[in-house]
Amino acid sequence: MLQYILRRLLIMIPTLVVISMLVFTIIKLPPGDYLDSYIAELQSQGETVDPKKIEFMRQQYGLDQPAWQQYFTWASGMLQGDFGYSFEYDLPVTEVMGDRVTLTIMVSLFTVIFTWLLAFPIALYSATHQYSWGDYGLTFVGFIGLATPNFLLALVMLYMANVHFGTSIGGLMDPRYLDQPWNWDKFVSVLEHLWIPVVVIGTSGTAGMIRRLRANLLDELHKPYVVTAQAKGVPPLKRLLKYPLRVALNFFIADIGSLLPSLISGAEIVAVVLSLPTTGPILISALQSQDMYLAGSFLMFLAMLTIVGVLISDLLLAWLDPRIRLTGGAQK
Repeated sequence: MLQYILRRLLIMIPTLVVISMLVFTIIKLPPGDYLDSYIAELQSQGETVDPKKIEFMRQQYGLDQPAWQQYFTWASGMLQGDFGYSFEYDLPVTEVMGDRVTLTIMVSLFTVIFTWLLAFPIALYSATHQYSWGDYGLTFVGFIGLATPNFLLALVMLYMANVHFGTSIGGLMDPRYLDQPWNWDKFVSVLEHLWIPVVVIGTSGTAGMIRRLRANLLDELHKPYVVTAQAKGVPPLKRLLKYPLRVALNFFIADIGSLLPSLISGAEIVAVVLSLPTTGPILISALQSQDMYLAGSFLMFLAMLTIVGVLISDLLLAWLDPRIRLTGGAQK
């Protein structure tokens, strides 16, 4: 086990190096750079552009250097904890992210908890009462949840709140707490606003999880080991939780590789619709304006979380399912 973990950790190093090269290359592929976008925006507003100022900014930001030199400057800075400078926000990348990472993690964690609390009991009931009226009703509701886009549900909730209650449900806190240090009142305000994006984002995830868990349970419920446990007189609930549910959880564990980056990236379109101060809109804006250090550092962080999540899921799968082994070769 220890050798396997060490080997995987060593493989992470060249993997992250290759990913950093790909990320930087893809961000640099569109013609021009951030200053070209900045100039075009000023000209579209009818403002004059001072060539000397643009040249000074190009030298200050290092955009006059060759692409390979810009990459090594950025990559070597990340090794020292310096993720670069955001051109658009005129701040270091770490300061731009700031509270947005904390808020994104809060929204995503509560969404995951909301999804699991709803999906598990519904899927268990639906699988153990196959073709019942309850199963048909829950299946119908699940299909509606899968077919409804999150951003559409967010728009409907915004409209209903504005028309019937005369209030706005956008944002994650009262406006007076924006850009303010964390305190108890700000935390309470976030909790009061948190349930709306959690419900909106978690709707489709809950529906999809119910369908997958139900299908996996139905595959396991009639297998010989379950029939044997039933013949030995194991109580139904204990038999369900100890055996088929444990095997059906494999896909939950396998999803950790995508779960960790989703905790940071969040639902970008929903965040834009609901005006959530999370990291999703920042990533979209950085990619549109070619703010390469902000976008690149963010994508590298997501890549690192993905690699770590895959490793964690592999280890948990080996612990959860005795059929999975981390070492190759035949078992005698």
